[in-house]
Amino acid sequence: MPAAKKSAAKTVAKKTAAKRPAAKKPVARREPATEARALMRGTRQSPYKMRLVIDQIRGKDVNEALALLTFSKKHAAKQISKTLKSAVANAEQAARATNAALDVDALYIKHAVINEGPKLKRFMPAAQGRATPIQKRTSHVEIVVSEREGR
Repeated sequence: MPAAKKSAAKTVAKKTAAKRPAAKKPVARREPATEARALMRGTRQSPYKMRLVIDQIRGKDVNEALALLTFSKKHAAKQISKTLKSAVANAEQAARATNAALDVDALYIKHAVINEGPKLKRFMPAAQGRATPIQKRTSHVEIVVSEREGR
């Protein structure tokens, strides 16, 4: 191989090596806070009524939210309380599975939302032989709990 071709091959190799990204150094990351989620699907109450209750507890500590739900007169409070307890149990289970420390008192409601479920469509007899439609609405409850940073 002539000398001109050898030097051209070397410069091409150097250019392609320069284009490759350098190996990334591993970044020391803090372990993410324990997070758990619970869903209750098809709850037999309208989303509007459920949202009135869930808006009161969003962002609060789990213990505070459970106390608020326990003494609420709304029917939705019972359903949301069940879902919240399930999310806390899921967090404990996840921590146990990964052998991580979890302080249940440090948990808070990170994300709480009520979505509309399928409507049960029924008919009710009306005057003069007619039928009027009735929609029995259902809800999906989704709650995500997480550990507060700095506790």
